[in-house]
Amino acid sequence: MSQVIPEGWLELPIGEIADVVAGGTPKAGNPDNFAEPGSKIPWLTPADLSKYKSKFIAHGARDLSQEGYDSSSAKLMPKGALLFSSRAPIGYVVIAENPICTNQGFKNFVFTEQVDSIYAFYYLKSIRDLAESLGSGTTFKELSGATAKTIPFCLAPLAEQKVIADKLDELLAQVESTKVRLDAIPAILKSFRQSVLAAAVSGKLTEEWRGTSDYQSINEYFSAPRCWEKSKIEFVVEYVTSGSRGWAKYYSDSGSIFIRSQDINSDELKIEDAAFVSLPDQVEGRRTKVQKEDLLITITGANVTKCARIKDSIEEAYISQHVALLRLKDTSNSVFIELMLKAQNVGRKQLTEMAYGGGKPGLNLQNIKDVEFALPKLKEQTEIIRRVEELLAFADKVEAQVNAAQLRVNNLTQSILAKAFRGELTADWRAANPELISGDNSASALLKRIKDEREALDKAIKGAKKKFVKKVSTKKVTTKKAQDTTINKNLSPVESVIADGIANKPQEIFDKLTPSLSMAEVFNEISKLLNDNKIEEKIVDGITGFFIK
Repeated sequence: MSQVIPEGWLELPIGEIADVVAGGTPKAGNPDNFAEPGSKIPWLTPADLSKYKSKFIAHGARDLSQEGYDSSSAKLMPKGALLFSSRAPIGYVVIAENPICTNQGFKNFVFTEQVDSIYAFYYLKSIRDLAESLGSGTTFKELSGATAKTIPFCLAPLAEQKVIADKLDELLAQVESTKVRLDAIPAILKSFRQSVLAAAVSGKLTEEWRGTSDYQSINEYFSAPRCWEKSKIEFVVEYVTSGSRGWAKYYSDSGSIFIRSQDINSDELKIEDAAFVSLPDQVEGRRTKVQKEDLLITITGANVTKCARIKDSIEEAYISQHVALLRLKDTSNSVFIELMLKAQNVGRKQLTEMAYGGGKPGLNLQNIKDVEFALPKLKEQTEIIRRVEELLAFADKVEAQVNAAQLRVNNLTQSILAKAFRGELTADWRAANPELISGDNSASALLKRIKDEREALDKAIKGAKKKFVKKVSTKKVTTKKAQDTTINKNLSPVESVIADGIANKPQEIFDKLTPSLSMAEVFNEISKLLNDNKIEEKIVDGITGFFIK
């Protein structure tokens, strides 16, 4: 990575300051290996982190049973460990809120207390792209354990780590709050557009222009000016039809455009991904061949009641059986009728009630003919359309601005993280607090303490293993596990874990101790045990009881 970092910071492979621990999964086909979340041993998969927002996590969608845990290579990570997904995808990161294990899709980082977990969390988020680039594989990219150890880590003085973590908490909370507000705007704009249509087809939009508020009774079709003519779709169309079911057999890679319901699902005709049909000469499709100012309505499926007007001439296009075509007697009314059919308070409301209220899966052509509405004079239609276009253009402009803002905000998080780990967020703090980043408080001194702690713990564990194994070998034991595998109940929890760990491998001693104790506490506990003259005999007795049948 070799990025520019402040003087006094260190960049080094993460494996030099953290244990890198992989996870495991028991046999998926055995339901006894799993349990309800929060009931047994917490267990995490990368899928649990998809769209997960919090920094901390207590459990995933499933726990492991004790049987599942024992039969897998999963290891219980201590509280505060950094859980980092290493495949499908690479780069999800979260902090263990409590002891938790993961599946094999993780490479987890267990730091000493000399590395602030929130600082490490944000750092790992900042290098997600780098971690992804280090992955290998053909089916999907995966970050190996050896490679994970080489990920570069920026080590700042401990006091500065905490300041950076606090600043990022504050700044990124503001970013998230901004995103939430921006994300809410599209729904507001959708409501605004519908309000415009509702006002347009009810007469409210042109009430001032018309110079009257003379409305019919609410008990009639709907509120509308008395000067508007009550009408129905069947009165204004030449015909309403739909496409033929048999045309699917004429699909081809080229030919005539074949308009399907999915081509209208945005209330506009979009034929970028159009299908085509090649019709034999003997097939008659004249009535379903679209022309400018025709209205199309989806009549089946999830997109039922969607409407589009043919705004431009199309050389040759036909509709599928899932689309209805309305050919108007007078095309000068087409724009207003399109607005009416899209309005939630008039056309769409009636179509939706007919499609779903009667329990039918879609609309029939008579349903469409039965839609009632009020039709203004052409002069007022022209004014309505002008105002609608002006207001919808305003909504489109706002939407474009929101989309641009969302892109900037989405990039802002990575920009802030990059600044943080270049030291830019804490430049003034460093200048004001030189004593907190120098001498015993420097990153170099911090690194030495980390290495000393890890080395001392490693020696203590290895020393404990040699000492206890030597003493155990003087006893006559067998390698068969007893029916009762409980270690001598006179042993303390720490003593039991050490005794149990000796029967396996040294690393497991640490793995089992760290969920409840910090590394410093583990070191102190083991030191006490080694300095206790009687403890050796107690441990030996415990191990002997563990193995003798």
